[in-house]
Amino acid sequence: MQLLHIDSSITGDQSVSRQLTARAVADWVAAHPGTQVQHLDLAANAPAHLSADALGFRTGQAASTEVQRQENALSEALVSQFLAADVLVIGAPLYNFTVPTQLKAWIDRVAQVGRTFKYTEKGPVGLAGGKTVIVVLTRGGVYSKSDAGRALEHQESYLQALFGFFGITDLRFVRAEGVAMGPDAKTAALATAESEIRTQVALAA
Repeated sequence: MQLLHIDSSITGDQSVSRQLTARAVADWVAAHPGTQVQHLDLAANAPAHLSADALGFRTGQAASTEVQRQENALSEALVSQFLAADVLVIGAPLYNFTVPTQLKAWIDRVAQVGRTFKYTEKGPVGLAGGKTVIVVLTRGGVYSKSDAGRALEHQESYLQALFGFFGITDLRFVRAEGVAMGPDAKTAALATAESEIRTQVALAA
């Protein structure tokens, strides 16, 4: 079994999402001995945002410059790594109501027609089904308990739409909300998230 562990927080050792993804991966490996883990740190090694030189996988045109060849190779490496994974554990903190730009840059590289989805006469069809994806969501405030909060949140809703578009149906969200609302709120949020991680890993055991 191949597990791809993705972190996107830019706050290093202070990151709540990194703490929780590490716990999720450790729990998964303990429950599934022999799991092979790859770690992709998007803050340390962020793929460049898409440019005209990086659109080879969309246009189908062969690279004509060294820059284009490098961009195509990066996109190919990322989508191949994603497709090879049976399980993904993704840390996705909420930055300005959505996911970090580093995570969005990765998404733009793996969203490839013919690889992760295709178009048919009946509409788009995902090609990356059969995976388990656990997304650890961290939020400074509380967004899930009110209509106003849910209207501002474009993190969970976006990732749910994206992975659904890829054909992934086993998508599990773990939330740690209110982590910037004082020490007590942060402690409670971490305890709730860690309990949910144990639950989600147990369901897949």
